[in-house]
Amino acid sequence: MKRVRKVAIFLVAVVLAFCAVGCNNNTAEFKYWNECNALSELKSYVEKVTDKKSDDFIPVKDRIAVFDMDGTLCGELFPEYLEYLLLEYRCLDDPNYQASDELKEVANLIRESGKNYKTPDVSGFDVIHGEAQAKAFAGLTQDEFIAYVKEFLKRDAQGFSGMTYADCLYKPMIEVVNYLQANEFTVYVVSGSDRMLCRAVACEKLNIPENQIIGMDVTMVATNQDGKGNLEYQFNDGGHDALVRGDELWLKNLKMNKVFRIAEEIGKQPVLSFGNSSGDVSMHEYTVTDNKYKAMAFMLVADDTERDHADMAETNKRIASWEKYGYTMISMKNDFKTIYGEGVQMV
Repeated sequence: MKRVRKVAIFLVAVVLAFCAVGCNNNTAEFKYWNECNALSELKSYVEKVTDKKSDDFIPVKDRIAVFDMDGTLCGELFPEYLEYLLLEYRCLDDPNYQASDELKEVANLIRESGKNYKTPDVSGFDVIHGEAQAKAFAGLTQDEFIAYVKEFLKRDAQGFSGMTYADCLYKPMIEVVNYLQANEFTVYVVSGSDRMLCRAVACEKLNIPENQIIGMDVTMVATNQDGKGNLEYQFNDGGHDALVRGDELWLKNLKMNKVFRIAEEIGKQPVLSFGNSSGDVSMHEYTVTDNKYKAMAFMLVADDTERDHADMAETNKRIASWEKYGYTMISMKNDFKTIYGEGVQMV
């Protein structure tokens, strides 16, 4: 019996050792990536910070990674940001919604600029859009708005064949998110786009829970609140209440606001940051500055004019700026084997 017990213990040890090797998440395959510096640096980083014997080891509770959404996790120029296209559809094409002249004016700015794959050249348009977005969807519950967005995402993506907006996530970046999650990183989306729209786009496809999505916010009100302030009204005081979107922009989550929201909602300094524009520089700098852990920032470079609608004049400006910061560059043209997957073509 003693011999049988020893053999059993030995076999268990062998199985556990095999699992420890076979389940090593650091060996994950990246089938949508070419061999490149950015991927090598990411893998090397993860190997170091997840190795308890390494001086760079980071405890699981502090493995925080933040990702911008538009242009980092999904396309942003077909021909506009997703949330811009959503507002355009709502105000100009939705037969069940009658937009005001003011909202139609904003939506037409988006439509006209989109014909040249540009965003409206209007000072402060980020805020103008946010204010219009609040008004256009006021009165919808969170579930109603998310259902509306998901229905919109079923539409064919402009500028492409073989793809809907629901499929607009970059295949290689999905692999990055999955890889980090497998190595016990907590992944957050920190976007300038509407928080609830981001939930509709990213939660299911990236396995990110709703409370790890941070974005632009509009006010939320009770259906019977009738203009009373939040400190003056109690939920259900006016009868059975539902929580709905209000008609005012609360906060546009760009630049320094991203840092503010990370500190407020996450409560910890991230150790990895992924972005693609000037709106993400503050988030990157907050991640890498005076961090007690080894930290890195990656910038996705929109330099592929054959598989995506890249604006090379803007891209070249960004590259020159980012090189000064020392960010690790990800080239969509050189580093991605595919962007959106097989069967998708730019038209």
